Amino acid sequence: MKGPGIKGDVREFNTGGAFLLQDMFFQSFSVPHDAADPVGFTIEYKEVKIGIATDLGFPTRLVTERLKKCDLLILESNHDEEMLKLGPYPWEVKQRIKSRLGHLSNHQAETLIKEVYHAGLRHVILFHLSEINNSPQKAGEGISLLLKNPRYHPISLSLAVQHTVGKMVSLAPENKWI
Repeated sequence: MKGPGIKGDVREFNTGGAFLLQDMFFQSFSVPHDAADPVGFTIEYKEVKIGIATDLGFPTRLVTERLKKCDLLILESNHDEEMLKLGPYPWEVKQRIKSRLGHLSNHQAETLIKEVYHAGLRHVILFHLSEINNSPQKAGEGISLLLKNPRYHPISLSLAVQHTVGKMVSLAPENKWI
């Protein structure tokens, strides 16, 4: 399918379905959010596995299982619970954000990282940070403390801040591109 603003092929897939794009294997999985059939993905290329999960109110067992054994985890860390509580949003919006169909808090992201941790997890990128109810410092605070624990070392951490280009991440041995 092609059309205005669409570059290349557009392919439909079923939630939970897998597909190949060139040499990359994509596996979709359902995430709990108040949208029409939202999904997360794992992407495998050669010996590398990347997990991407955003717009999820809580990490279900399926989400947790799919994100295990990732080399790179790109994970929502949407809000700081105290900033959300004290912030300017109407009460109904705050309730939606922190609901089981809303968004992951910094604390929930930290807990999920602990659950999916394995020796091959090398990098975590926190993204989908609210500009109103979070800050890069708050999002990175708990995760940085976690990653300083010798059990979780040497995982590195990046924050995907809105309106800013992040650093390049290489998952190849000795920083050689795959």
